[in-house]
Amino acid sequence: MRAAAALGDVTWTPPNDALETTRVGAFMRWVAENGGPETTTHEELWRWSVDDLEAFWEAVWTWCGVRDHGAYTAVLAEAGMPGAVWFPGALVNYAEHALAATGDGVAVRGRSQTREDLDLTFTELAALVARARNVLTGLGVGRGDVVAGYLPNVPETLIAFLAAASLGAVWTSCASELGVHSVLDRLQQVEPAVLLVAGGYVYGAKDISRLEEVERIRAALPSVRGVVDIEYGPWRVPDAASWPALLAAARPDPGFEPVPFDHPLVVLFSSGTTGRPKAIVHGHGGILLEHLKNHALSWDLGRGDVLLWYTTTSWMMWNALVSALLVGAGVVMIDGDPGFPDLGWQWRLAEETGATMMGASPGFLMACRAAGLDPGRPARLRTIGSAGSPLPPEGYAWVRDRLGSRVQLNVGSGGTDVCSGLVQNNPLLPVRAGLISGRGLGVDVHAFDEAGHAVVGEPGELVITAPMPSMPVGLWGDDGSRLHASYFDAYPGIWRHGDWIVFEADGSCRVTGRSDATLNRGGVRLGTAEFYRVVEELDEIADSLVVHLEDTAGGNGELVLFVVPSTGVRLDTGLEARLRTELRTGLSPRHVPDRIVAVPSVPRTLTGKKLELPVKRILQGVDATEVASPDNLTDPSSLDAYTQLAREWPGADA
Repeated sequence: MRAAAALGDVTWTPPNDALETTRVGAFMRWVAENGGPETTTHEELWRWSVDDLEAFWEAVWTWCGVRDHGAYTAVLAEAGMPGAVWFPGALVNYAEHALAATGDGVAVRGRSQTREDLDLTFTELAALVARARNVLTGLGVGRGDVVAGYLPNVPETLIAFLAAASLGAVWTSCASELGVHSVLDRLQQVEPAVLLVAGGYVYGAKDISRLEEVERIRAALPSVRGVVDIEYGPWRVPDAASWPALLAAARPDPGFEPVPFDHPLVVLFSSGTTGRPKAIVHGHGGILLEHLKNHALSWDLGRGDVLLWYTTTSWMMWNALVSALLVGAGVVMIDGDPGFPDLGWQWRLAEETGATMMGASPGFLMACRAAGLDPGRPARLRTIGSAGSPLPPEGYAWVRDRLGSRVQLNVGSGGTDVCSGLVQNNPLLPVRAGLISGRGLGVDVHAFDEAGHAVVGEPGELVITAPMPSMPVGLWGDDGSRLHASYFDAYPGIWRHGDWIVFEADGSCRVTGRSDATLNRGGVRLGTAEFYRVVEELDEIADSLVVHLEDTAGGNGELVLFVVPSTGVRLDTGLEARLRTELRTGLSPRHVPDRIVAVPSVPRTLTGKKLELPVKRILQGVDATEVASPDNLTDPSSLDAYTQLAREWPGADA
């Protein structure tokens, strides 16, 4: 029987001793003992963290032991957005903090379907990074140069990233599954000096060669002075240097280049589903400080903990994963098919690796629920993190019932743009089904209506009204105009994130979809996530996607629901009637679609997000090649059915 829960039901409660046993509780005591306010609840701590940004972030800096090789003259010298200036005069290095832990504890556990397991202690990791630093120097890499990886999520990628960061070079990466067009859309913007590659990988039971893709990519990147093959699996890249051989021959060079707070650390890329991906530049100090805060105070990670989170090197969660090293925790790096040989693989990995926190996408959790999976109860697991899309209340209930009261579900939402969470849980907040528990510390986040007024209890644009240290240093090659257009064009001086969100009076919230995909039906805005919760709860429906085609004459337009029927199920008049009834009774009459259409699949990005806006534009007559790159999709052919429908769609160009 499937677990059930109503929106808002409490599915987890903090233990009575949470203030005494968690890192956020220790931080609160330290703040009070050092001249700050005495707080006993998350709401009190959050309020102080945004009312006195300078005091809060200086407390994080000091409590976390940030090593400053300079001397900062202010915490927040300029608070205007865009253009906030944090910690001028400070000189830091992200890699120095990531490698601060020493000893024989396991820092990295590499688990792959391509080769045998690989474990590295903290001491071994630091030694390999010191050698890799020497290798990159020998390839001519210095401060400000870009080092790129076309690589899977393996320890070699982490080693190269930390080595580049230690030199003050800039790291960027694309996952091995990205196609040539997607990789070049990204890397041609930043003109890397060195390119690290893998010639192939195993995904489940499939051997996948990337030799042809590597050849085409390197030929289109004239800036690259050296190509290095990490020699992963049996594939070897012709005319490339051998990473293992270079490391073996290199002498250790354990130094760290101190750089200003806003010196570029990484370039992350937006999904690029509706245009050229934004090359988002994040600085050493911003990522260091934000991830120290997030991992210690929201995720409650520290020495002795292990973070397992399935991700790819193209997603900001990869950066969040490896930043567990900043707080002395170990990481599990997984490469391969997350559902192979079955959905229980990741749960078994959590037990085998001693994971204390496991990342699990909403789609993965709901798939486990639909399959009736018993994940067991990994012995050390105490937190499930979930991000990327909304998790329905039923997913909360499944975690509660299958994993028990000892395991907290931490659902969050943030983005590549800030490389962190904006709203999420922490050990002091209860978990309520279908809701994100609260605002992130130091994040002055609200819902705004179109007039720029904060709203509670109704949908609004997710905005940030005060600067965060991890907001982008800039966009690569931008004069500031694209940055402004991306985040600050709607509300001057205020960050518009692009999500649609509802905040409740207690600070809990739910993200109801991307604001650019929001449905506007007769002047009433409807979020897409609530449709999916109702529709995909039906056994007959495997997946769904909803779009609204506006009426240029001012009418209600046409609300279209696309469904992927479950195996053996056909969309007939009976199922259509049931869908309409469920939406009418579960949501409202406004949610009843004008048309229900069966499709073979729902197009998704490589991080699992549904492509509502590209589908809408295709139905409005835009060519599919202009709205989404096939290389950015989990199934490159998933837009074909919508292209065919667009040819037959009456009034689609209206």
